[in-house]
Amino acid sequence: MLDSDHMPLQHFFIVLEHVLRHGLRPKKGLLGPKKELWDILQLVEKYCPEAQDITSSIRDLPTVRTAMGRARAWLRMALMQKKLADYLKVLIDHKEDILSEYFEPDALMMSEEAIVIMGLLVGLNVIDCNFCVKEEDLDCQQGVIDFSLYLRNSNHIPGESPDDELENDNMTTVLDQKNYIEELNRHLNATVTNLQAKVESLTTTNALMKEDLSIAKNNILSLHEENRQLKKELGIEIKDTNENGKPPIKITETTTEIEELRSRLEAEKKMRQDVEKELELQMSMKSEMEVAMKLLEKDIHEKQDTIISLRRQLDEIKLINLEMYKKLQECEHELTQKGEMVSRLHAKTNQIGKILNNLEKCNHMKKEVENIRSPTTPSSVSKSILNKTSPTSPRCYTSADNAVDYQQHPQSNNQQQSANNLQKSTNNQQQISSINHNHQQSNNVQQKSVVKQLDSPNNNKQTRVDATQQNGAKCKAKPDKREQSNGEVSMGESGEERSTA
Repeated sequence: MLDSDHMPLQHFFIVLEHVLRHGLRPKKGLLGPKKELWDILQLVEKYCPEAQDITSSIRDLPTVRTAMGRARAWLRMALMQKKLADYLKVLIDHKEDILSEYFEPDALMMSEEAIVIMGLLVGLNVIDCNFCVKEEDLDCQQGVIDFSLYLRNSNHIPGESPDDELENDNMTTVLDQKNYIEELNRHLNATVTNLQAKVESLTTTNALMKEDLSIAKNNILSLHEENRQLKKELGIEIKDTNENGKPPIKITETTTEIEELRSRLEAEKKMRQDVEKELELQMSMKSEMEVAMKLLEKDIHEKQDTIISLRRQLDEIKLINLEMYKKLQECEHELTQKGEMVSRLHAKTNQIGKILNNLEKCNHMKKEVENIRSPTTPSSVSKSILNKTSPTSPRCYTSADNAVDYQQHPQSNNQQQSANNLQKSTNNQQQISSINHNHQQSNNVQQKSVVKQLDSPNNNKQTRVDATQQNGAKCKAKPDKREQSNGEVSMGESGEERSTA
């Protein structure tokens, strides 16, 4: 059910008014009458008697005073009656008789496009409209059309969503129910009209039967009076004959007449009984017809109530669809934010994996160094390990004296270098353990923040931005520590290679 507050419907009436007023002829001279759209719409009742009710009711409206206001009210009433396209089609069919006097030859109503417009208006017969013409100010100028309601959004994605499909399915079901109820209402109206015609025919026949009965009663009374008069005359004649001493007169003729009168009287009685029976039947039929009329009225009221409930359900379904669409947009926004957080977490996990690989390499090198330092390992094995670890000479001597000193005191040099390497390795392990501990703490904090964000999606966006900035700062600080640890490990390895050399 569309009201006068519906903005697209107001825009439709503005466009239709411009279409109908396009190409109107101006008035002839200063004193000539001005040709208005209301004069054209009044001519529809000549060809469609159904339009007389609309025009008469609009003429009696106290709030509408101008011709343009009456034309607007006529268009709204015709749309409520679901016959706007039919009335305008009548005008187009009589184009040469009516429209040629009011429109220019190049007007839109005189062109072939008017037929296309009337075909488009046929689809409005499906829509139910409810306008309060008395409360609207139809004499004033209409507003401007807001085309932003009909433009597609730039963020619109082509293709229908499942919510749109559900909405279309619900709309089709509701429209099917509405069409079915309208068909039932039409059938009921047709049956009501037929029953009313039958009731009228029965009432006329009943009246005729009553007239026949009254005529028969009058005939019976007249026959009774004639019979009494005849009896009196017969008695007087018999007395006269007895007094004069003459022989009695034969009464054969009188008896035959009496018998005929009796037969007539019996026939009239039978006719009266038949008429009374028919009258009783007619009365019973009339009572049955009244009961059927009451039942039909009840059915019509129930159907109207169901139509109203279905319209309310349709409005509720529309509101639910709008809410679901808003929730879907919010969920999509949250999913995009969570996807970004997941990608950041993946990048951090990759960095942590690289750090762990470097730590495993350091531990492996440490074990090899310990194996080299152990006294149980033979010299051949240590040399082979040293050859694997340092294929080139780690240290070159600049002078022959330094080489001789190194050859004379190899054990003392090796001991000092091994002690230095042990201290460096312990320092590296402590730094690596502290880095791992800090990294675990940061991961725990990040997981807690992600869980909070997933639990409460409607938190402030500023907290998310601060958390991501802190995590980025921590991640920037960690690679520096890793580089320092890697540099120290490489220094330790070079020292060990020197000691082995």
